[in-house]
Amino acid sequence: MKSVVITGSTRGIGYGLADALLSLGCAVTINGRTQAGVERARRELSEKHRSENVLGVAGNVIRFEEVEGLWNAARSRFGKVDIWINNAGIAHPQLSFWKHPPERIKAVVETNVLGAMNGAAVALRGMIEQGFGALYNVEGLGSSGRRVEGLTLYGTTKYGLRYLTDALVEETKGTPVLVGALRPGMIITDLITQQFEGRPDDWERAKRIFNILADRVETVTPWLARKILANEKSGVRIFWLTPAKMMGRFLLSPFRKRSLFS
Repeated sequence: MKSVVITGSTRGIGYGLADALLSLGCAVTINGRTQAGVERARRELSEKHRSENVLGVAGNVIRFEEVEGLWNAARSRFGKVDIWINNAGIAHPQLSFWKHPPERIKAVVETNVLGAMNGAAVALRGMIEQGFGALYNVEGLGSSGRRVEGLTLYGTTKYGLRYLTDALVEETKGTPVLVGALRPGMIITDLITQQFEGRPDDWERAKRIFNILADRVETVTPWLARKILANEKSGVRIFWLTPAKMMGRFLLSPFRKRSLFS
């Protein structure tokens, strides 16, 4: 049985991955910043799956010692950590960069970059010591270099995450650990919807694009989970929304109407 740790997994993509991996027979350690959120998610997952395969550990990924505690708890409960997924991340309203307050800039950078670095450092150290393991970073808008007006802050952190992934692939050559990335594409979660808070007209326009390109969590995460478990090669990026799929959806959009918000 594979033991998987997923940061930021009390909701959204992280929760969906936990649900899918539990369905595939894995043991999963979920994580979030608050004990209440972690306990709620742990209880929900335990009702659907074998409760002994679900562990919940509260902790903030920007604090190295709390990330170490997450590793230690998973290792103590399940005896090993086969897969570590750096999923924790926060977004922000779609604004020009200079309009963000300094505390928001700090929070986004710390969670999305420092949090992933902490997770990578802890996981790689532990996996090299135990002699096996796989680390995945969840990339996103900005990782490919594409720029979207108003998302400079978020996109910059994800561009940095791509560099981190590629650098770690190189640094772990010759070790028993593989490093990769997940690119889930546009997923309808609060990371997307909160960008349009207070802007109902922009949200209505954006929904037209999301209905073409986006997907629900429960559509994408089972596919990602199977790909993660099947992968045996370092340096792999697991893409859900490929350029070919994007093009196909735009071409078919006049004939196939999708409604993700009904």
